[in-house]
Amino acid sequence: MTMYITPQDELHVEYQGIALTCPHCQTLTHLTAVATPKFEDLSRRRPKHIGIVFRCDACTEPVFLKFAVKAYTALRVELAANYAEIERARESFPLTYLPEEAEGMFKEALNCYAAGCFNAFGAMSRRTAQSLFRELGERGKLELFDTLQEIRTLAELDDDTFATLRAVLFGSDSDPWPHQPDINAERAGVLLEVMRDLLYQTFVRKARLLQAMTFRKFVAPTQAEAG
Repeated sequence: MTMYITPQDELHVEYQGIALTCPHCQTLTHLTAVATPKFEDLSRRRPKHIGIVFRCDACTEPVFLKFAVKAYTALRVELAANYAEIERARESFPLTYLPEEAEGMFKEALNCYAAGCFNAFGAMSRRTAQSLFRELGERGKLELFDTLQEIRTLAELDDDTFATLRAVLFGSDSDPWPHQPDINAERAGVLLEVMRDLLYQTFVRKARLLQAMTFRKFVAPTQAEAG
């Protein structure tokens, strides 16, 4: 995707434009630029990064994105296709199915992720895992590790990524200051999906299945009705 600002202070975006999940209405939608830096000012100051204010096409709320500048020419200020979301949409997860302590910790972990604090997200994910180990016991911890191994196979995770996940979630309990690898945006995204899958498989799926089974017992026809 090619993006650039013209001497007329207009933002040009090729292809389908910019679409993301709005941090306000949680809708996947396109954005419309409403406040673009002036071409003349950019050409004079030549900043490495710029900010542009967009309007969410779904709810009309403002969304601010930060771009790196690739090049300055006489006819355009060319921007990198990647951008940083200053305000991220909050990730949703059925937290009520989790044990109370783990629920609070993973909720805070999701807040860290939404704020772009990825190392903090990693730390809170580790605390969530430690809480689950206390809740489930040693056997439960081994089952969680087996689930992580299954995720590794299904998602075809490379060795470095898997090593990072294992260090974050299953580091030594006896080390009061466990080493945690640096978590960048890409690794944080992988860790988020792994945490969601681990928690879903361990708690949410079981709880929902039990609820469904209970519901079926109540609505199942009696022998007399069936006859």
